[in-house]
Amino acid sequence: MTRSELRALFASAVELGLPVDDPVVLKDGSNVLVLLRPAPVVARVGAVTAAVRGDVAGHFRRADAVSRHLAARGVPVVEPLVGPVERDGHAVAFARHVPHRPGALPAAELATLLGGLHAALRDHDGELPVRGPLDDVDAALALLGWPPEQAERRAGLVARLPDVPVRPLHGDAHAGNVLLTDAGPVWNDFEDAWLGPPAWDLVCAGLTGAGGAGTGEIGTDLVGTYLAAAADVAAEEVAPEVLARFAELRALQADCWRAAARLVHERRAAPADRERARPAAAQHDAPAHRS
Repeated sequence: MTRSELRALFASAVELGLPVDDPVVLKDGSNVLVLLRPAPVVARVGAVTAAVRGDVAGHFRRADAVSRHLAARGVPVVEPLVGPVERDGHAVAFARHVPHRPGALPAAELATLLGGLHAALRDHDGELPVRGPLDDVDAALALLGWPPEQAERRAGLVARLPDVPVRPLHGDAHAGNVLLTDAGPVWNDFEDAWLGPPAWDLVCAGLTGAGGAGTGEIGTDLVGTYLAAAADVAAEEVAPEVLARFAELRALQADCWRAAARLVHERRAAPADRERARPAAAQHDAPAHRS
């Protein structure tokens, strides 16, 4: 994270009347998440995402719209609050803090939860991207100067992607985006929502665990559990060959994103670039609270 990102986050919070006297940095990754203690509010500002994607505010707006759609249908989600707002070139979003415990749902429970999520999203009519992870891949490759090996890998994969029905998806439906609370699981982080094949979310749920760690191949039992919970997904939409192609796309997206993130961090660490902030700087940079 940079001082510029933190200043934008704190300034936006102050303008909204939120406290900034005792902030805690919860996460410093693709986005920076700060708990604005003592308020039960988490502020999120684009970091690596801003350098790769550009339109962070658009992603935040879509995430909030999807969350509200799901909440209206009784699906437990992290509640979006004010925002997103744009300040000094940075997009900042605010959500209610949800206390939760470490850990991840077992794969079968996540598959059931995902089937219900897809059913609740079926009638979402808000605007969503149609290329989803391919937008990330192309943006990352552009930042990297289109390295020939990865560009060739992308072209070959795109040519093999199956033509299957699409629907609104979570977009990053791994177990780390399901918060474990005393009241039950709560969905979080719809920033990557898009119109895509159900297989994409199932791949994310089956191949990615809490914190992004791989958990192995998708088994037929997991697919069957998902289909039993989903409203109207046909078995051929999540057939093994379909899952295999989208697992390749997930791997390509992850590889390109990691490479782009490394480049962003290297540029920020250069003497001529902005000085990287440290967690301790959060308190130093926080403006005085204005009542």
